[in-house]
Amino acid sequence: MSVAFTKEESSETAAETQLPDRPISPHPNLVTLNGLKQLQANLDAARAAFEAANTIEDVNEKRRQQAVPLRDARYFAERVHTAEMIPDPVSHDVVAFGSTVTYARDDRPPQTYRIVGEDEADPKTGTISFASPVARALMGKAVGDVVEVGDQELEIISIS
Repeated sequence: MSVAFTKEESSETAAETQLPDRPISPHPNLVTLNGLKQLQANLDAARAAFEAANTIEDVNEKRRQQAVPLRDARYFAERVHTAEMIPDPVSHDVVAFGSTVTYARDDRPPQTYRIVGEDEADPKTGTISFASPVARALMGKAVGDVVEVGDQELEIISIS
């Protein structure tokens, strides 16, 4: 095998390991204090993974192992840089960013979610993004209000 072939293979491999950037939401980057901490922790983890990959001797393997942490570091650095930390609401009269809302939906048990930033939203753990259709419909509403989301009605039971 010639050296020229090896170099060509390396440059092709390098191009293959350049991952496209993670998409950045067009919405404002609102975060809770916990969300900001999560973003910073994710950035730190991506940087640590990149540094760990730097110790790999094989150039092609190093590039492969660096690709995901490099992409994630770019994403989380941008998200930390643009984060707008919103303090928890002081009033629980109406639904706001950071509120925990319990609502009832057509013949289903009540559901409780905290409205948070996009990067920290995880419905499985009880958080939804402020940009989600449900959160947008609930924002500014009070206990007892009924809102429509799609073809369903949600009645706000409590806000905390």
